[in-house]
Amino acid sequence: MTHSTFAILLGGNLTVTARLKTALADSRFIAADSGMRHAAILGVEPELWVGDFDSTDAELARQWPGIKQKTYPPEKNETDGEIATAEAVDRGATRLVFVGALGGERSDHALQHLLHAMSLAERGVDIVLTSGEEEAVPLLPGRISLDLPKGSLFSVIGFSALEGLDIIGARYPLVNFSLPFGSSRTVSNVAEGRVEFHLRSGKGMILARPYDMTGA
Repeated sequence: MTHSTFAILLGGNLTVTARLKTALADSRFIAADSGMRHAAILGVEPELWVGDFDSTDAELARQWPGIKQKTYPPEKNETDGEIATAEAVDRGATRLVFVGALGGERSDHALQHLLHAMSLAERGVDIVLTSGEEEAVPLLPGRISLDLPKGSLFSVIGFSALEGLDIIGARYPLVNFSLPFGSSRTVSNVAEGRVEFHLRSGKGMILARPYDMTGA
């Protein structure tokens, strides 16, 4: 299968950074409702704009008159972001970048983006969530590595109890660690460069702040 990356523009915070530009290289774009406001600062034109448009103001709509739209009723069963993701998967997405997925005015939406990303990762989709300044990657049984700047902060948040957790390449390494659900033991670690994670069972989320050197 051809490796196809889709960026889903969501309504949360966004700062354009070098890492963000790299993550979006060669991406196709789909906007979810007010996430369309990120298109201008990214210099991209999404191929589709979906949602109930309850958070899209008239000025934003006027800026993008030629974009193909799919409009849904407010009483729908999915969020606009989930609809946009389904459209990307239907178009052959094998990698997803949730842009503007973190922060913003709606904590419920930000949390739902994390949970949705986890469910997609469990189905084998390669996915990263980003605000430009912060990144999140699902952690499932197996191995994953992240190339982080030396001295930058990262955390592992357990969405369940984690068993057999290794963290290699960090100031506070772990080997075959058991993390109880709800524990803060793996919050605020510091990267020494590329960090490798091994997990035997459970599921969690790696949250990284590549430009935050406060732990250095």
